Amino acid sequence: MIVILSLLSGVIFGLGLIISGMANPAKVLGFLDLARPWDPSLAFVMMGAILVGLIGFMLANRRQYALCGTPMILPDQRQIDWRLMGGAALFGLGWGIAGICPGPGLVLLGAGHAKGLAFVVAMIIGMGLTDRSWRIVVGGS
Repeated sequence: MIVILSLLSGVIFGLGLIISGMANPAKVLGFLDLARPWDPSLAFVMMGAILVGLIGFMLANRRQYALCGTPMILPDQRQIDWRLMGGAALFGLGWGIAGICPGPGLVLLGAGHAKGLAFVVAMIIGMGLTDRSWRIVVGGS
């Protein structure tokens, strides 16, 4: 049942990305690039997503178990550190250059777009290098 609900959630998320235009790199770049004619429509999509997320997290904070019966495990890390800021900066740079982030990248891959394949391959390589790189830069274990 959990696998079916996970698949259904992913499909709904992917459809939302397609309908909102978030899976279209040109539309995303039209929002991010202020030197061109600015497209503010994605700001409304983001505000709606933030509102839904806030409500979801508020409801989830009150529960010990998810609706499917699994334990509710929410992030407990509240500290902003260099690792978080560096990751956010790299994410923002990549999103600004390509107009693609992980969710839309997977949608584009599923739709058979070469940009989606290139993005997901680069993302997997980047995730593989991340832990090793941060240990070298920050000196962690």
